[in-house]
Amino acid sequence: MAEGWLRHLGDGRFAPFSAGTHPVGLNPDAVWAMKEVGIDISGHQSKHVNEFAGQPFDYVIIVCDRAKETCPIWPTAGTALHWSFEDPAAIAGSVDARRSMFRKIRDEIESRIMTFVA
Repeated sequence: MAEGWLRHLGDGRFAPFSAGTHPVGLNPDAVWAMKEVGIDISGHQSKHVNEFAGQPFDYVIIVCDRAKETCPIWPTAGTALHWSFEDPAAIAGSVDARRSMFRKIRDEIESRIMTFVA
């Protein structure tokens, strides 16, 4: 979702890449939540951070605590940031409960990205 927001709000000023420490595929609830606000991330792919090892980045932004604990060091990053968001995929329960959590996190990420691009 963060990559989708940065592509949408960054007005072409950023080339975001998204990866995880334990990628399991694109979450359908994330696709749904972003589509709800008019952003299509269905073409995004779940990638492992190792695919980007050694590449230079101006920023590396870690968006959950679990990833921060296992994320490799990025010596080629100009700035490393940690934004702590709950993992909405970790929520069990009804479709409505999961989607409610994805909406909440989607909106929190949007707010943080808006501040970042400003």
